[in-house]
Formats: sequence, structure tokens, C-alpha cells
Amino acid sequence: MLHSIQKVNYGSKIIQYKLSFAARKSLGIKVLPDGLVVVVAPKEATVVEINKKVKSKANWIIKQQAFFYSYLPKTQKRQFVSGETHLYLGRQYKMEICKDNFNEIKLYRGKMIITTKKVNPEYLEKRLNQWYKEKAIILFEELVIKALEKFAKYNLEKPEIEIRQMEKRWGSCTKSGKVILNTELVKAPKASIEYVVIHELCHLIHHNHNKAFYELQERMIPDWKKWKEKLEHALS
Repeated sequence: MLHSIQKVNYGSKIIQYKLSFAARKSLGIKVLPDGLVVVVAPKEATVVEINKKVKSKANWIIKQQAFFYSYLPKTQKRQFVSGETHLYLGRQYKMEICKDNFNEIKLYRGKMIITTKKVNPEYLEKRLNQWYKEKAIILFEELVIKALEKFAKYNLEKPEIEIRQMEKRWGSCTKSGKVILNTELVKAPKASIEYVVIHELCHLIHHNHNKAFYELQERMIPDWKKWKEKLEHALS
């Protein structure tokens, strides 16, 4: 299937989309999580007709892109030096680096005390990221099990959980039913993590962001917008 990149103007905005043709009767428009707009058109459709249709859906496309962009991780780059603050479960901790012949990270009275054999930033970043992941593995597992209780009537089985760094998403759900959660979430308030977990569990029932999906999410976590906003602000 051949692809081409097309553009339409909508007010002061330009909507760029990837166009392909297929043996189908109607034109399909999809916005991917990274903001990319994908259009699949009937083989006999002209670019003029397609652009007209895309423009008619421009307001919806822009809203979808805004939603996905607001969901992107925005954690600031750290320098890994004493006095710098680092997040854990929504709280700021002041980093204190202590050189010794063993490695340990602990939280104590508002401090993140890192006892370490090496003090170069690259090593400290690696050590801290590993600590975050260890914490995330335990916490996210607990939150998924807890959240599944809300879905009792749907008889959902506990999904396979994968925890890893992701640049463009806080979480995702594969078509096979695996839930992937971003390690960076462990820096957010616990309720914000619960929101992401519930968001992804809702996708086990409704894979797309359609009306039924949002109605389900609203029932499962009525104040989801509040915790989504806190997530964005906490890690921006």
C-alpha cells in the first residue's frame, strides 16, 4: 500500500496526514497516540475530495491530538547532583549524595539519600532509574490488582504487566491484552498512577477512545480529569 503525506489548512493551523488508498467504500481517519493523522481512502477518491473530508473533521482531529499530547511524559532532565530535587509518588525529595563502598538509596525526612561507590552523573542516573523500577514493579502490581476489583462484573483476568521507560506514553494496552506502564509514573501522585492503570484496564474492554470507553472510565474513576491534570503538572 503506497503512502503520501498531505496537508490541509484549518484557520491558522496546518493538519498534516499520512494518506493511503485501499479497497473500501468509505474514508477512515485515525489519530495515533503520537499525534500522527492517518487517512485511508477508497481507491477512486481524489485528493481534493479527501482534503475536503479531512477539513470537515479538523476540529475533532485537533482535539484528539491535544488529548494525546497532554498525555505525553514531560519529565525534566536532571543533573544528579546534591541539592537537586527528585520526585517519588508526587513528593519532592532533595538529593544527598554520599560516597562510600556500598550502594543504597533511601528516603528520610524529605531527603533522597544516595550512598554510592561512584558519583558521576551517568552512574547515579542508572542507579536511580533501577531503584525507581524496583519500586514501580511492586507498586504497579498492587495497583492493578486493586483496580481489577472495580471491574468485577466484566470478569477481567489479571493482565500481563510490563514496566519500562516510554518516551511518548504513560501507559498502553496491546491488542493481546498486555498492559504496559511507564516507569516514570512512580514519580507521580499515587492517585494519578491509579488513573493511568484504570485507563489502560478500560482498554481491555474498549480498545479505542470511543464514547463507550469514556463512559466506562467515568464510572470507574469519576474524578479522572483531576488526577490526569495532577499527573501532567507533577511531571512537567
